Amino acid sequence: MRTRKRRRSSLNFGRTRRKFNVERFKYIMTWVAEIAGVILLAFVLVSAFGIRTNVVGQAMSDTLENGDEVFINKLAKSPDSGDVIVFLPNGNEKSHYYIRRVIGVPGDRVLIKDGAVYINGELYNEKIDVAAMEDEGIAGEEITLAEDEYFVLGDNRNNSEDSRYANIGNIKKEYIVGLAWYRVKSEYGTGFIH
Repeated sequence: MRTRKRRRSSLNFGRTRRKFNVERFKYIMTWVAEIAGVILLAFVLVSAFGIRTNVVGQAMSDTLENGDEVFINKLAKSPDSGDVIVFLPNGNEKSHYYIRRVIGVPGDRVLIKDGAVYINGELYNEKIDVAAMEDEGIAGEEITLAEDEYFVLGDNRNNSEDSRYANIGNIKKEYIVGLAWYRVKSEYGTGFIH
């Protein structure tokens, strides 16, 4: 006697459905949300701090040396006196980035006399050691900064192309790329820029 094999049907209406696992779904969604958050944070950080530039020349010695790599904080567009900024001279997109220290802020009166800087009639309190300036440039006569202008000098005052010279002049706010805030690569080590 032959036994007949029963064919299995691909349709099985008697099968019970699996229950939706709420806990597993929550676990997966938590991971998805965390990954999305990390990607968003990375995007914001790269947008704000993703620009890196090299120092060109000795104008910022001893703070920054030729060839040092620095991160730029693009969100900082209103620097204070003493901050180190990155800018394009006269907004020239084809020029390399210049890095200099802000000495005068909008509304200040700037004068260089006898190798020293005077802001609003008072001797500027330098936060770093600098040599007396041999060339006063256009700041030999008092300059009043407009509401969107900054006066910058290199830390190596006698070897710096800066606001004392007409080809650089006062830096308009719109030409500021950002704040040079962290030295990434240098033979002198890494660290925050002061």
